[in-house]
Amino acid sequence: MNEFHNQKLRPFSRKLRCEMTKEERHLWYDFLKDLSVTVNRQKVLGGYIADFYIASRKIVIELDGSQHYTEPGKVTDQDRDAWMCDKGITVLRYTNLQIQRDFEAVCSDILQKLKDTSSVT
Repeated sequence: MNEFHNQKLRPFSRKLRCEMTKEERHLWYDFLKDLSVTVNRQKVLGGYIADFYIASRKIVIELDGSQHYTEPGKVTDQDRDAWMCDKGITVLRYTNLQIQRDFEAVCSDILQKLKDTSSVT
């Protein structure tokens, strides 16, 4: 099995693409979709599904809702982040509240991270 593509998660990732949260839709349609780099939505990476993945820069963008602040959610996020870090993937996390209240700052931060990694690749 390819460690970056768990076939068992494919149907669920497709479902998630069709059922994006309001914040995911906002970030996708109002910013990420028009970037000059390819951005994948609900991308299967190992045993995880990343909200957004930019393979050319090895960047994952995660939008965190309330479930991420429970103890099980925190543990899952730590495990996911450690796995991704081990694979050389940078994880950018933003809260749903940041998307709602400070969208431009989130977009600016993502652009800066893309700029920072462009000289590395």
